[in-house]
Amino acid sequence: MRVRIGDRIREGRAVDLTGIDVAATAVVRAIDGEDARIQVDCPSPGDTHGHVARLPPETFDRRTALVAAARSLGHTSSTQATLEEARAELADLSPPSVDVEAARRRVAETGAAEARLREQVAELRGRLQARRQTGADTTAVEAQLDEAVSQLSAAETERIAAEQALDRAEEAARTARDRRSRRLQLEDRVANLEREVRRDLASAVWGRFRAALRAVPGDATAGAAPGTYDGDRETAALAVARLAPLDAPVVVDEAGRFGGAEAAASTLDAPVIYIG
Repeated sequence: MRVRIGDRIREGRAVDLTGIDVAATAVVRAIDGEDARIQVDCPSPGDTHGHVARLPPETFDRRTALVAAARSLGHTSSTQATLEEARAELADLSPPSVDVEAARRRVAETGAAEARLREQVAELRGRLQARRQTGADTTAVEAQLDEAVSQLSAAETERIAAEQALDRAEEAARTARDRRSRRLQLEDRVANLEREVRRDLASAVWGRFRAALRAVPGDATAGAAPGTYDGDRETAALAVARLAPLDAPVVVDEAGRFGGAEAAASTLDAPVIYIG
């Protein structure tokens, strides 16, 4: 590991920046390649590193950090394959958007138009019959009737098409409801499987976590079962940093628990940048 701040260069597994005006957060950003003022040449951080990049951490989720550590150590859960299958099925269950109300309005509109034309055709037929009975000229009425009958036929066709579209929309809506119901079931199943996977992974490294607690400075204890922890988050983070295989350095900004950079690196069994 090589750290450069201005014209100051420090190298080694334990880099001591005591006396240099630099913030721990800036060094953490530099490790991630996000602060050009500080250059840290080191391996790329893994998933666990994000949980213990700065010690003490500003926030710390012990179970999530243990899960990341377990994965970095190669542990898996027998439930993982089932979880992936459930996630894949869930991803394929996006219910379609169906506008049944629009289809219903279209049926109503075409039905009303057909009814008006049917009344018009009936009226024209009555007028035509009356003219024939009186011997009056029927040419104009016949033309109007032919046009109205043609429009009625088109309206009937449009109404039938609208009803068929409504049937399809209602069937699609039923399918969408079924898919939404199945999606809710799958979301619950995925959540339960995710919890089971996390429990499995946390359990896989719980023994190492308990041993690490005894090796790091702090007053904390853990019971035989995962989750039975009595102590502060800082000590838990130190234990996770010790048990996880860390290639990128952690930034130690707590002089009260360690005697220096070398002690911190030795205790945590990890590369360290010590702010002091």
